Amino acid sequence: MSLAVGFDLDMTLIDPRPGMVLAMNMLAAESGLRLPGEHFAEHLGPPLEMIFRGYEAPEERIPWLIDRFRALYPEIVVPATVALPGAAAALDAVRAAGGRTLVVTGKHGPNAARHLAAFGWQVDVLVGERWAAAKGETLLEHGASVFVGDHGGDMAGARVAGAVAVGVTTGPCDAAELRAEGADVVLAALTEFPAWFTGYLAC
Repeated sequence: MSLAVGFDLDMTLIDPRPGMVLAMNMLAAESGLRLPGEHFAEHLGPPLEMIFRGYEAPEERIPWLIDRFRALYPEIVVPATVALPGAAAALDAVRAAGGRTLVVTGKHGPNAARHLAAFGWQVDVLVGERWAAAKGETLLEHGASVFVGDHGGDMAGARVAGAVAVGVTTGPCDAAELRAEGADVVLAALTEFPAWFTGYLAC
């Protein structure tokens, strides 16, 4: 099977935290619920359903909260998002080696696509609303041999797929946490990915 490398999105390829804070705080004001934007933005990774349950939102209000957050997202979060250092070069390194690039994220797919379009990034596959083991199932489906992410859930997904788990410490997990969750390799940032990838291909 041809070479395929998967990447998580939030805090792996992009930093959406400023907009995430604003969107969640706006949702808190609209709903009257305690939805701390700063805390949310510093712990990106899990799907919204899990996040809202963690903030003790009433179960019957969660579908509305998810829909409303997703509606606020394009105008608030996307314009405030920045690419993380090395993101474009990491995607380019895979393509230069003749590989396919996948983005597998817990984010709502249409909003993930807006981020990619905003940076002019073209990937071969984008799959949204995947978390932990479900990411692994998608990686298996597309034959990914490497998965790069910033969260323990990403490492769990890589393990399910039998892919090399590459952790980056640009998100909420430090190197020790990523290794404890199964990372085979830990990079400080995606700026280190091209050199690592060259060595990986040479093995």
